[in-house]
Amino acid sequence: MTTPELTLEELQLAARNHALPLEALRYPVTPVGLHYVLTHYDIPAVDPAEWRLTVTGLVRRELTLTLDEVRARPVVRRSVTLECAGNGRALLDPRPLSQPWLLEAVGTAEWGGTPLKPLLEQAGVGDAAEEVLFSGLDRGVEGEIEQSYERSLPVAEAVRDEVLLAYELNGQPLPPQHGAPLRLVVPGWYGMASVKWLERITVLDRAFDGYQQRVGYRLRQEEDEDGEALGRMLPRALMIPPGIPEFLTRERLVDQAPCLIEGRAWSGHGPITEVSVSSDGGATWDEAELADQPTPWAWAGWRYVWEPQSPGRYELACRARDSAGNEQPVEPRWNLGGYANNTVQRVVVTVRAQQD
Repeated sequence: MTTPELTLEELQLAARNHALPLEALRYPVTPVGLHYVLTHYDIPAVDPAEWRLTVTGLVRRELTLTLDEVRARPVVRRSVTLECAGNGRALLDPRPLSQPWLLEAVGTAEWGGTPLKPLLEQAGVGDAAEEVLFSGLDRGVEGEIEQSYERSLPVAEAVRDEVLLAYELNGQPLPPQHGAPLRLVVPGWYGMASVKWLERITVLDRAFDGYQQRVGYRLRQEEDEDGEALGRMLPRALMIPPGIPEFLTRERLVDQAPCLIEGRAWSGHGPITEVSVSSDGGATWDEAELADQPTPWAWAGWRYVWEPQSPGRYELACRARDSAGNEQPVEPRWNLGGYANNTVQRVVVTVRAQQD
């Protein structure tokens, strides 16, 4: 199969959405304007004064809360790394037709809000509950189905202490593109689970079979496969490309001298235990120095001093391993939707001779 040329439809998606410039990996907490954004449909117009959050379904008491009532609940702030499940899609061959992410669909923010678990406890989740459905105010058509964006979590995941109803981002009110006035933040999971513009929470006695659960965000090789649902993020390390870039290709130019390579690594399956760096395209690997990870849900910093032995062209790569033993593959694993492609990052670098 041959990868098609970039389509006008993909270009429209790329222009609407927003990636993290890799040099912004230098920030432990991503500035708001640099954090990645994926919007499925349109950013809805929401009047915070009129907005309400409803908790309904298989509960002993239904709840309806204003934004002020949500904000009056106990406040927590957590650093959480979110990554789009389609990150790396554009590097697959053939390229699945969708938002053409390279490697930059990620960011780490300090989300402020109130834990979801006490709210569900207040509502009284029924004994037969199986999943909790989260419905956003954004609407559109996908797979020829008119829908609101909706995703569910198993009850056991929804009542994890770290799952958050967020109304702040980096200490400021949540901006419109990030789901104002309220969104869900599910640490450890790909970003599709963190429903934005949240308006309704419904406790179900069955598995949710809406489009984003039954059709979207599933690993499959063929259209007629049921596939495997996406959940937690696979490990990934990214480096800040060293040196200076060529404008169009983004290939790097560095001097022949010790070169500090830095980056971030994360996983939804447990803390990062190792990051390795290669200067020969993955033939050999050296272990990088790993900084303390602030929480299991936020990325860890790492650094490595590379000493190129001669001028020439090199291919740098980095890979991460987590505490569950998951490690990034050297070669990509294709799937129909282009999801969870956590193959190692590769950066082409030209080393120039030292000047006398």
